[in-house]
Amino acid sequence: MFKSQNSKIRAIFASILILSIAAFLVDFGYLYNRVAYKIRLPQVQEIPFRLGLDLLGGTHLVYRADVAQIPDNERSSAIEGVRDVIERRINVFGVAEPNVQTAKTGNEHRIIVELAGIKDVNEAINMIGETPLLEFKEQNEIVQKLTPEQQADMDKFNKEAKQKAQNVLNRALRGEDFSALATEISGSNGEVGWLSSNQMTPEIYLAVEKLKAGAISKTLVEDQNGYNVIKLIDKRVVKEEGGLGLDKKEIKARHLLICYEGATGCENGLSRDDAWKKIEDLKQQATPTNFKSLVISNSTEPGATETRGNLGYFKFEDMVEPFSQVAFSQPVETISDIVETQFGFHLIYKEDERTLYEYNIARILVEDQTEADIVGLPDAWKNTQLTGKNLKHALVQFNPNDGSSEIKLEFDGEGKDLFSAITGRNVGKPVAIFLDGMPISIPTVNEAITSGDAVITGRFTTKESKLLAQRLNAGALPVPIELINQQTVGATLGKISVEKSVQASIIGLILVAIFMVVFYRLPGILAVFSLAIYGLIILAIFKLWPVTLTLSGLAGFILSVGMAVDANILIFARLREELNKGKILSIAINEAFRRAWPSIRDGNISTLLTCFVLINFTTSIVKGFAVTLALGVLVSMFSAIVITKVLMQLFISEKFENKKWMLRVSNK
Repeated sequence: MFKSQNSKIRAIFASILILSIAAFLVDFGYLYNRVAYKIRLPQVQEIPFRLGLDLLGGTHLVYRADVAQIPDNERSSAIEGVRDVIERRINVFGVAEPNVQTAKTGNEHRIIVELAGIKDVNEAINMIGETPLLEFKEQNEIVQKLTPEQQADMDKFNKEAKQKAQNVLNRALRGEDFSALATEISGSNGEVGWLSSNQMTPEIYLAVEKLKAGAISKTLVEDQNGYNVIKLIDKRVVKEEGGLGLDKKEIKARHLLICYEGATGCENGLSRDDAWKKIEDLKQQATPTNFKSLVISNSTEPGATETRGNLGYFKFEDMVEPFSQVAFSQPVETISDIVETQFGFHLIYKEDERTLYEYNIARILVEDQTEADIVGLPDAWKNTQLTGKNLKHALVQFNPNDGSSEIKLEFDGEGKDLFSAITGRNVGKPVAIFLDGMPISIPTVNEAITSGDAVITGRFTTKESKLLAQRLNAGALPVPIELINQQTVGATLGKISVEKSVQASIIGLILVAIFMVVFYRLPGILAVFSLAIYGLIILAIFKLWPVTLTLSGLAGFILSVGMAVDANILIFARLREELNKGKILSIAINEAFRRAWPSIRDGNISTLLTCFVLINFTTSIVKGFAVTLALGVLVSMFSAIVITKVLMQLFISEKFENKKWMLRVSNK
């Protein structure tokens, strides 16, 4: 029986150890990756913390939605649709982790927008706009071409531009000051700054990589912008992140892809088993000499016949992780084993590997003219007169033949006439539905629809159909939003403040650890390990959830640490009482946890109930505090009741019966 009990404890301890290692990799993956890359171990995905406004700074906006004209039963859907559109608009601008919430104050519906990192309020307001815009567009088949006169003018302009650039290059090569020349031609000193290879046009990169620091290109560099005179000021090796001083690499490779049914972007693919058999057979045939021909004959990658699988040079983070792990670890001029990603099975032929450099360059650009400069770039879509103002409603329905979900559109009288005319002239062609300038659906017209009611079909899940209907309704419903509050929030914790806060936290934790060890001795040491594991787990949860970390959220986390310490103190105090009653060590440990549990449970449940109220009935800062505190309380209970108990059962054995001073209990 005791043997079985010990095996169970060891199994739980092993599980805790595995969980701790996984949490460490989530928390400090960047440290592991730096070492793993050097010794050719698999990499892990690095997950950043999601920082709130008060840590990162940004803009806080509050909008009031006018739902007076919306039926009561549709108001919630309309507000959620507006929230969704605003969030999508923000994402187009690349804002990291926007926080867009809806709230109801009395009879008012409000939308709260927090944009971390955006300090310009006007930029944020312009980004969001006012009312969602729904448009129906058809293909633009008009192709504009240059007239003979325009072609002649463009040729003359470009000839003069090239001659001007050549004169500038000659002057630079004769020793004239480059900055002065650049200022004369363009009004600035020409310094571009530090750029990596993928931040330059290929033509400029090929020129600068051959130059020495301080040198000027001997010939003009022509790219899509015009004629360039290039000077290399300096160059440096790019280092890997993490402080280990490793040179960052980029590699050149080709790949052969065999996709299968269910893989991302795979159409009419083989079954997974058949795809595996095929890639295995190709692996046996593949050599560096015949790899290109095998790609042309077999690869399912779109355009493989033209590209021959060429991926060019790329960095580790440019490809999906399983692909990069293999490609960067294999030697140059070798073909990999079979690699599986979400796109299918790959064979990788690594052609080259080189150290990644950054180049500090200056340039003088003399622009040329292109056809697009004169007649403009052709737009693939042109507007019709049908817009969201003509859409009465969009609803989800199910096809009676195959049960698939689809979206039905109901137009008003004017909209029906317009839609009938649009479909009549576009039979067999696509008609695009745009929301806020982005296409959300591009169905093909099978026949003219004279009824004016449209059905959007596709491979939609029910959830996707509901979301699309919501977006359409958001664009069609008259839900104006009015900005009623705007605020620029500075970063409360700058770099120095963050460093001081981290130092203070470390000092505080050290003092708590010293107190636990001095006052409770061996159990205190185990409690410190338990709290360390608690910290790893809770920080990993914050990253994976993800939880937006604000000052109040950090306060909730720190408070939960204190509650975790309190739980251990209750357990250890009860342990001393049980040992003073003369009970043997194993029984005393079990009794200590059993008797301390009701107090720990009741105290934490009351805290969780408070957190539940704050999460559901507040927003922003208070809600962030409640979320981190609730997560911390839940993990702290696991830490105290499971982790601490297992550590004590495993490391405080019967041999301490005569050494109870290690448990701060005198031997009698």
